[in-house]
Amino acid sequence: MSQSDVGQFETKVLPYLDDAYTLARYLMRDEHDAQDVVQDAALRAFRHIASRRDEDARAWLLAIVRNCCYTWLNARQADRARRAEPGAEFDVADPRGADELAMRTSEQARVESALARLPLELREVVVLRELEELSYREISDIVGVPMGTVMSRLSRARARLAAMLGARAEEAN
Repeated sequence: MSQSDVGQFETKVLPYLDDAYTLARYLMRDEHDAQDVVQDAALRAFRHIASRRDEDARAWLLAIVRNCCYTWLNARQADRARRAEPGAEFDVADPRGADELAMRTSEQARVESALARLPLELREVVVLRELEELSYREISDIVGVPMGTVMSRLSRARARLAAMLGARAEEAN
């Protein structure tokens, strides 16, 4: 790895690590897993910085993070399936800590809770559009689907969020 590759990584990729963590946090639903995924994605980006085309470094890194999240989630699901035998009972620890439970009453926690209940394909487009403020084209490149699909998923995600948040608001009244 040349010194110019290191410099390119530092200037083009490192500024977007917070964005990468935000995406990973919402996709993984666990801060520690998100940190591991971002670290793995950053290492992959570092290894392949020389082969990176002149595309947007932010979108490139977020695509790597997304792929790492899916790989991590699929591996975890396969591992759970192997460990769980028919009829075997096991307890799954609540991944939310005491602080997160205390924050549940806040508006932000309500929105995050609703967002976490969305299917992964809908959650990722909302995070990329609303939190990362990416264009439809950038999201299309990251997710690997046509722009029309991105727009459709975003519309369905917004409708579901509105229904979830509206239903809760009606229950409170």
